[in-house]
Amino acid sequence: MSTAQHKIGSGFGARSTADDVLQGIDLSGKLAIVTGGYSGLGLETTRALTEAGAHVVVPARRPDVAREAVAGIDGVEVDELDLGDLDSVRAFAERFLASGRTIDFMIDNAGIMACPETRVGPGWEAQFATNHLGHFALVNRLWPAIAPGGARVVSVSSTGHHNSGIRWDDVHWRDGYDKWGAYGQAKTANVLFAVQLDRLGRDSGVRAFALHPGGILTPLQRHLPKEEMMERGWIDENGVPLNPDAFKSPAQGAATQVWAATSPQLAGLGGVYCEDCDVAEVTPVDGERTGVREYAIDPEQAARLWALSAELTGVDAFA
Repeated sequence: MSTAQHKIGSGFGARSTADDVLQGIDLSGKLAIVTGGYSGLGLETTRALTEAGAHVVVPARRPDVAREAVAGIDGVEVDELDLGDLDSVRAFAERFLASGRTIDFMIDNAGIMACPETRVGPGWEAQFATNHLGHFALVNRLWPAIAPGGARVVSVSSTGHHNSGIRWDDVHWRDGYDKWGAYGQAKTANVLFAVQLDRLGRDSGVRAFALHPGGILTPLQRHLPKEEMMERGWIDENGVPLNPDAFKSPAQGAATQVWAATSPQLAGLGGVYCEDCDVAEVTPVDGERTGVREYAIDPEQAARLWALSAELTGVDAFA
């Protein structure tokens, strides 16, 4: 498979911060939407973008909590959005489009990880529904504001995509739910979404990217018992990381998504998966947890997932 999935030698790395990748970049007059931009990596992304001059819209499932979290950060507005509720997605998109503004950077950052079996909407598996379908519907509904400015759309995936491709015969895990497998499928969907959106949107000047932010201890781990994190060797019994060097800080974790959204080094590129502030290499070998798996960037699977997602959500800006 011919691919642009190769390192470009960005000069940044795993320890680069969001501020590092924005050095010399002026975002004055730019507008970004950062889902979940009030917690963990999202909050750091919001802070970095506003300090570079951007205005950031933060759609939040808990708007009161979000407003408290971003208090003191200039250039942020909060609105209500529940990605697991397509009516909420539609309502947010309609409110934003009514403002007449265009979007320069769309960062699909919000997500849930390894939750107990949970059903939302018409019985959809919650991780696939929230991490993928909600963002799919949101981007498609916001397309009239994304296309005019030639926005970059950034889909926050994870090395968790190595856990599972798309289970085409059972995407909602109705048979034998596995929380890490379901998370892996949702993260693969995030990559495939970027692949197909880039193909569909590039004629409008829109480019899409997916990424792994790195290992960071954030509220994303809220569904994991302390005992499980101890078994994985992440923390000790007091909650202290056993190997601090194995984890990034939030500022370092936010760097790759900020770089993907704003870096002039990516001009002319799109539809690729990034990590450590560079384009990642393809990793076809099971067991290796770096790079991107071939199934996650396969254009045929990307087109198939787009069609399925459009059918499930009833939304397709390109139909």
